[in-house]
Amino acid sequence: MPKFTHHLFVCCNRRAPGARRGCCDPQGNEALRNLLKAELDRRGLKPLVRANKSGCLDQCELGPTVVIYPQEIWYGGVQPKDVPRIVEETIIQGKVIPELVIDDEQLNKK
Repeated sequence: MPKFTHHLFVCCNRRAPGARRGCCDPQGNEALRNLLKAELDRRGLKPLVRANKSGCLDQCELGPTVVIYPQEIWYGGVQPKDVPRIVEETIIQGKVIPELVIDDEQLNKK
């Protein structure tokens, strides 16, 4: 099988309600990852594009967080309504969505 063209890691980490740093998956149902998987399947992008759950990506204050490799695109504040756009614009068209990008200067700052 060829390599993935895109590998999406979706933070599904849970923290206690009211945690100071926030939580990427407060309901604990992996909804964002499941929506991405369904959209990728609907668009016929499997098996070259994969969406996996990840543990904490340490960008809690900017979450929910999705990182796309090998392109090294970090998206923050991702909501279910963003899923079709991420797949269409980033995965299919190769465009970065500026309003979702976590800037390099913001990464890994608490």
